Amino acid sequence: MRARRRIPAALWAALIAGVVSVGCSGSGEAQKPSEPSEGATSGASPAVRPQPTAEGNKAEGDTLKIGIVVPINGDQKPWGDDALNGAQIALEDFNKQGGIAGKKVELVIGDSGSNTEQAKSAAEKLISDGVLGIIGDVTSSNTIQIAKSAFEKGVPVVSIGATNDDVTKQGANVFRVCYIDSFQGEVMAEFAYRDLGLRNVALLTDRKQAYSVGLSNSFRKHFEQLGGKIVGEEFYETKQTTFTGQLTNLKAKNPDGLFLSGYFPEVGPIVKSAKAAGLNVKFLGGDGWDSKEILNSGGEAIVGGFFCNHYNNKDSRPQVQHFLKRWKEKVGGEPGTTMAALGYDAMAVILDALKRCQSYDSKSLAAAIEETENFPGVTGDLTLKGQNGNPRKRALVVEVRPLPDGFVMRKAIEPKDLSQ
Repeated sequence: MRARRRIPAALWAALIAGVVSVGCSGSGEAQKPSEPSEGATSGASPAVRPQPTAEGNKAEGDTLKIGIVVPINGDQKPWGDDALNGAQIALEDFNKQGGIAGKKVELVIGDSGSNTEQAKSAAEKLISDGVLGIIGDVTSSNTIQIAKSAFEKGVPVVSIGATNDDVTKQGANVFRVCYIDSFQGEVMAEFAYRDLGLRNVALLTDRKQAYSVGLSNSFRKHFEQLGGKIVGEEFYETKQTTFTGQLTNLKAKNPDGLFLSGYFPEVGPIVKSAKAAGLNVKFLGGDGWDSKEILNSGGEAIVGGFFCNHYNNKDSRPQVQHFLKRWKEKVGGEPGTTMAALGYDAMAVILDALKRCQSYDSKSLAAAIEETENFPGVTGDLTLKGQNGNPRKRALVVEVRPLPDGFVMRKAIEPKDLSQ
């Protein structure tokens, strides 16, 4: 299949019309993290991914089914709601223009419930219902379980927000529209060392989350390569509510920064407790912080913290402005989390691949997704071709400010900008 050529930003409105007309915390034990591979910032992994042997599903009649698995219930419901709305906006526009060759694309919804077992069962139900591909989940532990089930049946997966490096290693049918942890860990290590001047940083890691473990490891490796020191690391578990022991131990290490690689339900209370304990340091984290709820749970203590993210509502790119206009029409206001834009991009990538499929089946869809090149997504340009499922794209460093400002973009970092 032919690769897609780069489309200038000035033609974004035309692209939207063309696409329309044709097309962070789950529960469960974290897998043992692998060391970030050489060249990980490019999104490519040197290992050859296993190819599924099953044929997957084939479309029947005039409807092409695509599944989505997101947390409609549980702690990560804010992410799930935003991701689902984003995907539905992309699909609504697409179907209004007649879908593909007179066929209609139907979105079949599954609820991961913010836990791995339900994510796996939801994916298996969608596969049995005949979906050609699956979008989801928003977290790494859940997506790994979805990917395992999808690999067995030969159904492609496009993850919304699963950043752990191991996600796409499950099989050649697994892709994502987000960056990977070995990249965002490096981004935040560079920002901590070069922009904030930090030299002695402590880590606080959620041992139950593959995402958190992998992100902490990536931050540690790059921060030490830059010349910084990791003075200590403590661990907690998802849904834990008291952190006194960990914070007391870390305070004794005299850090000038604390990297919190977990998800927002715990990060807010951790930061509030740290401030109360006299741990007056810079707080940093990854995209797992991305929820306005962190401003409520973290209070004044979280203000001035920095985290890595995929998207920001204040971005002036034309793709973002189109998305915000559609969001306001359908949902109202602005998206509360970056999962809205990532959900849109995941759906848009699958729609774009569907129009390039040689036939309407899972195997052809996976092959078409693999050929995606220079796709101008809301969260940045996406290239999956030759990247083992991991797109080359930029990351944003965001500062937490009091409302109404909320999350303010401070810096955009491309893979080429990082120190090697």
